[in-house]
Amino acid sequence: MLLPGFEKKHIAHDAALIARAAVEDFHAEYCAVLDGGDLERWPEFFTENCVYRVTELENATCGLPVGLVYAEGRNMLHDRAVAISRTQMFAPRSMLHFISNVRILSATDEEIVAQSNYMLLQTLVEGATTLHQAGRLFDRFARNGNILLLKERQAVYDTAMIANDLAYPV
Repeated sequence: MLLPGFEKKHIAHDAALIARAAVEDFHAEYCAVLDGGDLERWPEFFTENCVYRVTELENATCGLPVGLVYAEGRNMLHDRAVAISRTQMFAPRSMLHFISNVRILSATDEEIVAQSNYMLLQTLVEGATTLHQAGRLFDRFARNGNILLLKERQAVYDTAMIANDLAYPV
């Protein structure tokens, strides 16, 4: 499944390898911040005018923009991060992100478009580890030299049944 605007284009092998390494490095830092619980740094991984959406697979397949989470701009992400880290009351937990199978769909000097798989595990302090969410990431990165920032992240999760607690950043 590919979302509109995320079609694979021909890329030279060396350019694809360099872009994949940059995206994988980005994901490693992104996951380290979120898994370390530093939610208020999360918006720093996005451009000022970004789009962040978490949508169920059936809605994405039907082209419906309705999602579990929708944010436009870094300020909305900041508000969400503050709400999760400071104002929402929920049981203590740890989260663990896994992002794999990075596919570079296109790459230029200014932008990388990629698709990856993700899993988000959740461990409650007094409970077992559970699969919180799994699906695919459709990412559009702004590229400034060696620095990548997300211009767009669409997380499409595979199941219509998700935990009824707070939607943690993917």
